[in-house]
This record gives sequence, C-alpha cells and structure tokens, in this order.
Amino acid sequence: MKKRSTADILIDGMVEHEVRYLFCLPGVQNDDFFDALYDRDSELKAIHTRHEQGAAYMALGAAMATGTPQAFCVVPGPGILNTTAALSTAFAVNAPVLSLAGQIPSHAIGKGHGLLHEIPDQLGITKGLTKWAERITQPESASKTIKNAFRELTSGRPRPVGIEVPQNIWAQKSVGLDTYISQKIEMEVDEDSLKQAALWLAEATNPMVVVGSGAIECQREIKRLAELLSAPVVAFRNGKGILDSRHDLACAMPEGHALWHDTDVVIAIGTRLQPQRMGWGIDNDLRIIHIDIDQTELERNGGADLEIHAYAQDTLSIICDKIEPINKKRDVRIDQIKIIKSRLAKEYQNKFGPQLAYLNVIREELPEDGIFIDELTQIGYVSRFTFPVYKPRTFLSTGYQGTLGWGLATGLGAQMVKPNVPVISIAGDGGFMYNVQEIATAVQHKIPLISIIFNDNAFGNVKRMQQENFNGRTIATDLVNPNFVKLAETFGATGIQAQTPDKLREAIKTGLRNNGPVVIEVPCGTFPSPWDYVILPKIRVS
Repeated sequence: MKKRSTADILIDGMVEHEVRYLFCLPGVQNDDFFDALYDRDSELKAIHTRHEQGAAYMALGAAMATGTPQAFCVVPGPGILNTTAALSTAFAVNAPVLSLAGQIPSHAIGKGHGLLHEIPDQLGITKGLTKWAERITQPESASKTIKNAFRELTSGRPRPVGIEVPQNIWAQKSVGLDTYISQKIEMEVDEDSLKQAALWLAEATNPMVVVGSGAIECQREIKRLAELLSAPVVAFRNGKGILDSRHDLACAMPEGHALWHDTDVVIAIGTRLQPQRMGWGIDNDLRIIHIDIDQTELERNGGADLEIHAYAQDTLSIICDKIEPINKKRDVRIDQIKIIKSRLAKEYQNKFGPQLAYLNVIREELPEDGIFIDELTQIGYVSRFTFPVYKPRTFLSTGYQGTLGWGLATGLGAQMVKPNVPVISIAGDGGFMYNVQEIATAVQHKIPLISIIFNDNAFGNVKRMQQENFNGRTIATDLVNPNFVKLAETFGATGIQAQTPDKLREAIKTGLRNNGPVVIEVPCGTFPSPWDYVILPKIRVS
C-alpha cells in the first residue's frame, strides 16, 4: 500500500466520517497540513475565520446542529488557548468536536527553548477540556490516532477530542488504513433493571420524565413513554424540542418545578438532573431512575435509586413494552399539568411581556425546523422557559458553561452545515462584541446568518445584580458601542435597526430573503428580571 503523509491520513479520516468543513486558521507550524489540504478542497473545505475562538465555536455550532463530528484546526500555543472557551462549551453540551492543533517540532517539546508559540504542557491543557486527547509522535501512529479519535467521538458520551501534531510530523509518511470507521461500542443492558424501572413507573401516581441532550435521539420513545404514563417531560436548554413544545405533556423548568413536590417517581434520561437534585431538593418519598451512557454521571450528586448504564435508545422501548400490560390511568395528572401550564403562561405574559413581544416575533418568523441560538442576555434567559421548540437540535444553548459571546460564531457554524434551514442568533451588545470580527467570515463565505443584537449599552445582567445586591454601586458594566448598522455595512453585511417588535418582524423577513449575513440591532432598555423563574427554590428536603 502506498505511503501517505500524516496530514493526508488525518484528512482521510475526516473525509471518511463525512466532515465536510474544516474551520481553521493556518500558521507556520501547520503549513505542511494546509499544503495537503489544498489538494483536497473538494472533499474537505477550509472555512477560515478571523480568530481561533471563532473557528472552534463554528465547529461547535456545526456539531450541535447535526449531532455529527465536526472539526477545527489551529496553531499551537496562543492558537489552541484561544479555542478553550469553545472547547469547554463543547464539553459541557456533549458536542462531538475534533480539535486539531499544531505543535512545535517534536524534539523541542518540553525543553523550554522559547520557540514560536511554545507553551508548557499543551497536551495536558487539551486533555483537561476534552474526553480524549493524544499527540502523534511518529507518522506510523497517525492512522491509529485518527481512528481512535473518531471512535471516541462516535461512541459513548459525545464530547470533544483533541489531536496534537508536531510541526515536523505533518509531512512524514506511513501506510494508512483501509478504513477509519470504528464499530459502535455496544452496551449490555441489565434486563432486571429495566423490569424494575417499568414496575416503578407503572405503579407511580405522579411520574415525571426529565430529559437532557443525552436523550436527543429518542424523541419517538420519549413521546411514547410520556403518553403511557401521562407524565410531564421536563427539559432545560439543549433538551428542548425532544418533545414538541405544543404537546400537552411538554414542560419547561418552572412547570416541572411546580409539579416536583408531588412527583413520586422521576426517570432522568441523558441529563445530570443537577437543578432538581441540588436546587429543588429530594426526599425519601421520591424514587429516581437514571439512564445515562456515562457511568460517572450516574454516580454524581448522590446517585439514584436505580441506575441504568446504557444508551437511552436501547432501553426506552423495552421499558415501554414492560409498562404497557401493568400500567394505570392518570387522568388527574394530565389535568393538573394543563392547569399549571395555563397558569404559568399567564404569569409569563404578565411578567415578561417586553421579552415575549420579541421572542414571539422570532418564533413566528422562524420555520419549525429553523435554529435558534440562545445567548447570555435577558432575552435569552427568558427564551429558556418560554420559547416554543418543535424539533431537537433547533434550540442551541451553552449549557452550564454559560460562555458569553458564543452566539455569532456558533450560529455561523450551524448555518454552514444547515444551508437550507434559517438560523437566528441572538446576543446582547456586550456578548456580540466578543466575536464581532466573524462578520467578515460570514461575508467572505456567504453565510446567511441572521444576528439580532439587543442593545442596552451595558453588561445588563451584571449591572442588574450590582444594582439589586450592592445598593446600586455599579462598576465596569456600562458600555460604549459602535453604530451596529454601519459596522455591519462596513464589513459588507446587511445592517438593520429595529426599534419595535413589528420592525423586528420586518427585519427578519428581509433577512430570510437575503443571501448573506444580516445584523439587526434592537435598541432596548432594562427588561424585567427572569431570575425567579431560572433559579427555582428548594421545595423538597430529605
């Protein structure tokens, strides 16, 4: 078999796994890699950004929108360090992202010579932010390393992985493999545990289903389980859309909290169940069934009454089959859920009318399969419990990482891999400026993302906390901003200002007709605080 360079072998692995775009910034340590990529442009297209953080966030957005592995490539040292906010977010939201980083020549690693972009223990830094990371130390290990990387990306809990390649290794050659596809790692399911789970759920008076992103491939099974049990399906952030928000049993976190006190059995699927355990509280009258592919999550936060270490899609159909012949009716539970949802919907409208006026417009103009990118902004916080989501992978959020400024670049990545689906990214004026340079990337690569900036000329959430908690002693939160419309136009994008919800509707319609990026500025003041509905109080004590 003909020998191939390390660069070509890594490209072979990405191409075979149908990675179509490589979000990247070139540099001297990776020159041999990019020279190889030049000849493979029809198979793996380079999408170069203006900052390494932008490249990593674009890969993250692409991975979250598709559920398939996506990749970025950057130089070592400051290059890889610039990606760490995105890598930590990928780790938090279970996104299959491949980090491909250059390195100084292998003979100099760890020597402290002060070579360009040299930092101590770069691989150790990457390992701390990924599920798995390795350095290719010789060309003969390239094939095994890229195959192992994709095995980790496609088996078990999806999380980012990293490969580091020294400058002198890229061009060195070795024999590649016939295939870089690994068989899925199968899990043995404990039949007795499934039987016990079915019995507890069938006997429960007030069962509840809580889903996270680990259940995102199980929407059919989740719907069947919920309808069998007349159980609410509670989702937060990246679990939204697993059950269509229009379904009577679909609940956001405040609805789940209102139902939590009387819940006697909860089945947690692909979720940490962290807000419920650490926030809402548990007691001896509550049984917890926890299904997760990650054993460490089953053991975290005190464990569960019944732990099932398995892929959710391998277990739920079996549990449903076992429930059916022994199940009981729960008509009262359905009525209770409807009453609570109706009550909270009225509360939301009364308390968050200003935010909902804009969110309703976005929802009405965005198609059912359109993608909404949440951000760390007042509109974003309210969207997490009020924005209807109809399909999985159409509400993208930072999860627990809360990485301010992710929205623009993440939206660009989602839009790249979903060219026929509209994508709208929201941001505050503070967060938008974190990656504002990527408007140039959007223009250069003709990415038709709609970005909406809610501009209150402040880090609004921090300022509110200072006002409320520190007697109005505000510091380092007021902002001076550019004219966002002119700024967008300077880059070559379309810039629009929308002063009202009706004007926002017109601007979105314009954006949906546009073939390039659109930036919409919405001047706004202080919005009502959402935090009483985000951080919910303890209502059960063990």
